[in-house]
Amino acid sequence: MNAPFHIPYAVPTALLLLALVLKFPTLVRAWRDPDVRATTLLLSFATVVLVVITPANIDRLNELTGVPNIASPWAYSFLTAFCATGLTMIMRWREEPSPRRRQRMRNVYWIYAGVVVGLWTTFLLADVPEPRIYDLDTYYAGTPWMREHILLYLLAHMVSSLVATYMLWKWWPRIENRWLKSGVVCLQVGFASGVLFDAAKALALGARWSGQDWDGLSTRVAPPFALLEAILVAVGFIVPQVGPSVQNRLRERREYRQLRPLWSALRDVVPSPVTARGRRMPLGLRLVQRQQRIHDALRILAPYLDRDLHRRARDAAPPGLDEAGARGLAGAVTVRAALQAHRDESSARVTFEKQQLGADVSDHIDEISQSLRHPRLIDGILRRVTRTESANTDAS
Repeated sequence: MNAPFHIPYAVPTALLLLALVLKFPTLVRAWRDPDVRATTLLLSFATVVLVVITPANIDRLNELTGVPNIASPWAYSFLTAFCATGLTMIMRWREEPSPRRRQRMRNVYWIYAGVVVGLWTTFLLADVPEPRIYDLDTYYAGTPWMREHILLYLLAHMVSSLVATYMLWKWWPRIENRWLKSGVVCLQVGFASGVLFDAAKALALGARWSGQDWDGLSTRVAPPFALLEAILVAVGFIVPQVGPSVQNRLRERREYRQLRPLWSALRDVVPSPVTARGRRMPLGLRLVQRQQRIHDALRILAPYLDRDLHRRARDAAPPGLDEAGARGLAGAVTVRAALQAHRDESSARVTFEKQQLGADVSDHIDEISQSLRHPRLIDGILRRVTRTESANTDAS
């Protein structure tokens, strides 16, 4: 066999297998969640289908079992299970829990279980002695029982693809969650690809029955649509579940890094407690700890935070700086001056009337931390407003 021909099968199979591996820890943690179980099953069925229909694996399975074309009922059975799981997952997403929904889902499972039984029955009754790796559907299109076997899987797959596409199309305008909406778009395109796969196969079969040779539709046109369907449907079901957690993790990582300059400036005020877990701690917990230690340090610096200095630093902000930027810059200047006073153990603390600056600083630690990335600007403003204050004092 020609190895490069297998690359189109290997790439989506590897992607699905990777998704399944990444999903496995979630299954272990939340195996009672029906959505998690269904998604894992769907990925498993899609992966097995692609593994079985790979030409090299079809040949190996035939040799291993000694039964020509045994890969056919195996692949089509897992494809049928994939269809049933996809339909029930859409029902679970679209409808609120109810006895009616539960009964409809149960009906889907029973119908497709009957299809699986029919696939094995028709295959066992068929006489298919010649192993066919690439063109089984068209080669045996006129063979009794094998003809019914092929039509049964095509009909089951086409019905599930059409029903799923229709349900998603009707549901899409009512969806507000952007992750769910993205997943539904992938599902729509995926199931529509499945319909095109079925149409190409059906046309090739019809041509065989009428004495024409359109086998290329079955062997060359249809397979890419099947591969595309498997990938897009799997992605469509994964995105709404994984997307929010990934977004939250990216947000936590961004906030954690944004606070690094401020924490680096304040860490000597509140030394970090020794922890054995270090970076093994969840990112969310590390973010909360960093925020808490920053607030602890600001409480210690509170007697040194000068409200008048904050006001003058804000007035001295470069033109064109937006409100958040000016506020962050003024807070950074005030914190820098408070740190210096704290290090010098200055007894000249600001009075209670002048201070009262806690919220102006502690509520805007993100902006302050971002401004601390520009130490030259902060030092320049601090020197300027300090000279102005000294000049005003001497004048009075």
